[in-house]
Amino acid sequence: MPTPRIAPSSDTVMRTLRANAIPLTGDTTDFDALLELVGDAQYVLLGEASHGTHEFYRIRGEITKRLIQEKGFTAVAVEADWPDAYRVNRYVRGHSEDRDADEALQGFKRFPQWMWRNADVLDFVGWLRTHNDDLAGAAPRVGFYGLDLYSLHASIAAVLEYLDLVDPDAAQRARQRYACFEDFGDDVQAYGYATTRGLAESCEVAVVAQLVDLRHAAAEYARRDGRIMRDALFYAEQNARLVRDAEQYYRAMFYGGAASWNLRDHHMAETLNALHSFLGQQQAHPKMVVWAHNSHLGDARATEMGARGELNVGQFVRAQHGRHAVLVGFTTYSGTVTAADMWDGPAQRKAVRPALPESYEALCHTAGLTRSFLNLRDSMELRAVVDVPRLERAIGVMRRFMRSTNTLRSTASVRFAISQSRLRGSR
Repeated sequence: MPTPRIAPSSDTVMRTLRANAIPLTGDTTDFDALLELVGDAQYVLLGEASHGTHEFYRIRGEITKRLIQEKGFTAVAVEADWPDAYRVNRYVRGHSEDRDADEALQGFKRFPQWMWRNADVLDFVGWLRTHNDDLAGAAPRVGFYGLDLYSLHASIAAVLEYLDLVDPDAAQRARQRYACFEDFGDDVQAYGYATTRGLAESCEVAVVAQLVDLRHAAAEYARRDGRIMRDALFYAEQNARLVRDAEQYYRAMFYGGAASWNLRDHHMAETLNALHSFLGQQQAHPKMVVWAHNSHLGDARATEMGARGELNVGQFVRAQHGRHAVLVGFTTYSGTVTAADMWDGPAQRKAVRPALPESYEALCHTAGLTRSFLNLRDSMELRAVVDVPRLERAIGVMRRFMRSTNTLRSTASVRFAISQSRLRGSR
C-alpha cells in the first residue's frame, strides 16, 4: 500500500515559493530565464486563466515576439477558428488585400469576438506583419493559424470556394453533400440535437466522403500550374477536416460526459500536427507557439480533468514531444475580466473575486508573490512543495462558467503569477 504523502509545512512552502519566484519588473530581461528554459524546444504552449484579460494577452505577445526573434519560431497557432485566423495569416505574410491589422481581424465575427478582436492582438498582428516585411528574401515568414472547430459553415464555404476554382465538378458534388445541413440554417446546435434525438439523419457519411474525395484529388490539384498556391490546397483540406470533426462535435455535445471536450482538443492537436508537417515541407524543424486557455494547454493528466476522462492539447503535445514541449500557465489572484452572462451575450467588464483560500493563487498571494513566475520543471524543491492538490482559477467566455481544477502538479513547465489583472479595450 503506498505511503501517504505528507504535505510540507506552511513555513516551508512560503520560504520555497519566495526563494524560487523570479520577479517580472517590466524591463527587457523579464523573460530571459524562460527563454533559457525553452532552449531548443519546438513547441511552447502559452496559456491564460481567462479569455478576457489584458495582462495575459500582452505578456503572451511579448514572449512570442522574443521566441520569434531569438529562437526562430515561425508559427503562432491559437484557440480560434481556422478560416478567421487564416485571413490574419494571409495578411501577416503579405498575401492579402486587407489594408491593415484591424481589417485583417474583422473575420472574427462569431462570439466571443473580444478573444481576438482586441487591442493586444491588434498590436501583435501589426508587429508580426512588420517583422515579416523586414525579413530577407528566402527567410520563412511567421504565420498565424487557428486550431478550433466551431466554424462549420465558414469552413464549408471555404471548401466550396477552393473547389470552384480548381475543380467545378468536384465543387458540385461537395455542394450536394454539404446540403445535408441546410435544414438547420446556421444553428449547428439544432443539428446536433435533432440528429442525436433521431429527428434527422446525420451528415457524418457525407462530410467524411467529401474529405476523402478531397484528399484523393490532392495530388492532382498539387500538380496544377502555379496559379494555385500550395497553401490554398492545405487550407482547403484543413477546412474539410474541420467540417468532419465539427459535425461529430455538435452531435457529441448532447451525449454528455467528456466526449465533446475530447473531440475538440483532439481536433486542435491534430491540426497542430498537420500544420507542423506542412511547414516542415518548407523549412527544417519548424517551431510553433500555441495560445489557448490553461485548461487546453496544461497536462490534463495532472488535474481533475484527467480523472473524469478528459484529454487536452497539452497532454497530447507533451506525450509526443516530451522536453521539446514547454508548457506555460498564467493565473491571477484578483482583477477584472471581459466575459458574458450567456452564450452570444454582450461583452461586459466583470470583477474577478479574490482567489479561494485553498487555491494556488491564494498560496502565491500569501507568499507575497506579485508579478513573477515559477520554474516548475527544473526545481525539484519547488515541485515538492506545490505538488499538493489545490484549486486553480479558470474563467471562460461566460463568467458564470468559472470552474476550478484540483491540482497543478506537472501541468505546466512555468507558472506566471499576476497579482491583479485588468481589462484593455476591445475593438
